Amino acid sequence: MLVFIALPIALIGYESLFIESEKPLVRVEACDPFGCRMETRVDSDAVTKERNSAPSGRFNGLQTYFNPSHLALADVVRIWRESSGAGAAFRHILELPFYRALMFTLAYTLLVTPLTILLGFAIAIATNALPKRLHAMITYFTLLPMIVPSVLGALVLFWMIDSRGILGSAIAVLLGQPALSLKASPVLTWITLFIYGVWQSAPYAFIILFAALQSVPRDSLESAMIDGATRTARLRYVVLPHLRPVINFLSVISIMDNFRVFEVIVGFNAAANASSLSFLIFKDLRSSDSPLYGSAAASSMLTISFIALLLIPSMVSNWKNFKLKS
Repeated sequence: MLVFIALPIALIGYESLFIESEKPLVRVEACDPFGCRMETRVDSDAVTKERNSAPSGRFNGLQTYFNPSHLALADVVRIWRESSGAGAAFRHILELPFYRALMFTLAYTLLVTPLTILLGFAIAIATNALPKRLHAMITYFTLLPMIVPSVLGALVLFWMIDSRGILGSAIAVLLGQPALSLKASPVLTWITLFIYGVWQSAPYAFIILFAALQSVPRDSLESAMIDGATRTARLRYVVLPHLRPVINFLSVISIMDNFRVFEVIVGFNAAANASSLSFLIFKDLRSSDSPLYGSAAASSMLTISFIALLLIPSMVSNWKNFKLKS
């Protein structure tokens, strides 16, 4: 825990306080068979000396967190003052890169997580009601989406919803709009990514909940049946209370996993309509000039902070259950 979690987080937090050192430019004479000319180049010797003296770069404190690429505090204050109302202010704020990525990340997490658990629970209940000889076969086919890599699955979906793809052309025919493009609309892109996220994550929720269903006390179920409890009542008062710790566990894992959404955006080539905090980190580290380590570190720390905030309800619930059992 200390070596692979606490120490890396501490180092990332330290790196976020620095920005890249300036790269001094020099005018040099470049000659080729056609003549000589003066060119402006980066002074590699000065850059090497600067890196040796300050490996982390120039100290910037917390300013990176509030610059236009992150929380953009100055821009938010300006937009709030110049906007005619709260609705218009929020619309303009959500156009800023960081808040645009944060909005999609939160929407993806808060929608995909409960839908994944609900779908996995429904499949688990339906499978558990079938004869046991069918359990192995159904479990095998249900787990197939987990075999497909995230990037590859998103890429296949990207082809399928193309105007010439099987889904894209079928939806266009059904709606009577031949020019309909699922890729051009941000709303349709978001919905498609949400559906794919649920489809890919539901098998994991199913296998966990299906295994937990096997441990439900038979005595409690039989007693409820003798007392005349309906199937819905048994599900509500016997099964769900027994599965509550497992559902809390699934919620924690799903929130942490969904908040790091990245592969589906890259595979779906959806950067024009959807972005995420992880995608911002990827862009910083893949900058055309040089990797922006300080900016990526600040985005990483903000991502960790938001995940911690989302996990507070589950942590409080688990703590209450622990104290109750104690």
